[in-house]
Amino acid sequence: MIEKFLNEEQDPKAVEKVYKRLVDLMNSGEEIIYIAVQKKPVVNLFPDCIAITNKRILFFTPANLGLTLKFVDFVWKDIIDVATKEELIGAVFSVRTTNGTEMGVDYLPKVQARKLYQYAQERKEEEREARRLRDLEEKRAESGSVQFENANAFGANQHTPPTQPPAPVQQEQPKQDELTEKLKKLRTLFDNGLISQEEYNHKKLELLNDL
Repeated sequence: MIEKFLNEEQDPKAVEKVYKRLVDLMNSGEEIIYIAVQKKPVVNLFPDCIAITNKRILFFTPANLGLTLKFVDFVWKDIIDVATKEELIGAVFSVRTTNGTEMGVDYLPKVQARKLYQYAQERKEEEREARRLRDLEEKRAESGSVQFENANAFGANQHTPPTQPPAPVQQEQPKQDELTEKLKKLRTLFDNGLISQEEYNHKKLELLNDL
């Protein structure tokens, strides 16, 4: 099972320990992509290891003389940067997270550090694409909700009978114009002496009472 993680001269014993621990830690749908093992120049009894899965990256550190493995893990959505730096002896691989945490391992064989960087970049790109798709879906859902609410409001306006009668502006205007004309004619009759003051006042009052 661990042979595919030994292609770049990883320490088999270290890989076996990490693999067994990973099997216990993995969630549903999680798969191991790569395991890198530190190679110190002098004494390399308890090397640090880095494992990459499709969901996260894990840093393993041996403890209790190699009897136990401590680990720190970061999910891909929380990783904003990965880096590798090749030195005279080996290379350093490190990650930086959204909350400013930095984690790295030195003295990695250069070929393993390059593989880590390659796989990490691929996973980061996939995570960015997944985040972009999630954002699009959320925007579409919000847009659909707004349109649906507007449609309901429009339908409600169409089917709800008016609570008040239409303003009688258009009906009043002709009536006012007609009254004005009648009052003018009435005034003309009075001015020409065809009706008396009493008749004028009485007829004017009748017209005004019709309002």
